[in-house]
Amino acid sequence: MEINLLADLQELDTENPGTWPQSVKILFISVLVVLTIGLGYYMFIGDELKTLDRVSAQEDTLRTTYKVKHSLAVNLDAYRQQMTEMEVQLATMLKKLPAGHETPGLLDDITFVATSSGLKISAITWGNEIEKEFYTELPLNIDVEGKYHQFGKFVSEIAKLPRIVSLHDFSITNKGSEILQFQVLAKTYRYKED
Repeated sequence: MEINLLADLQELDTENPGTWPQSVKILFISVLVVLTIGLGYYMFIGDELKTLDRVSAQEDTLRTTYKVKHSLAVNLDAYRQQMTEMEVQLATMLKKLPAGHETPGLLDDITFVATSSGLKISAITWGNEIEKEFYTELPLNIDVEGKYHQFGKFVSEIAKLPRIVSLHDFSITNKGSEILQFQVLAKTYRYKED
């Protein structure tokens, strides 16, 4: 059949395709259809499929972005209210931090708390300021003598002060006859305003 087909192809009259043998016409039409489909796919559909894939990926990204923004928009009033509450809380907390000129007053408050708790003050000294990112740490070394329960009252009263004071690295040593020495590092903080 191949020899027959080759012979048929060589004897073809290109001016008059109607006279071609049936097998050649089928072959020619089949090749023409395949070329037309391939060329049509290459010229029209191939680029569109790539565009479809790209747009589908973009749709997924946009859908995710929409969901995130929608959830934020739905809760916007709650976020605004929470932000307002946080600003009020921050302002309240900042008021509890001493300003530079208030540190002697804080020292007086701590001295008063110690003496009203029945403690004898051995020493209260300021340490070097420690600069942090948003605040300045002001360490205060406190050395007092008294009884164990007086230390508890002292710590409790320090916690009640209107300014933020945290206690760190304490030690208690026995001085004899129920008298103890209490050494503690108190830290207060000052907000750095830029």
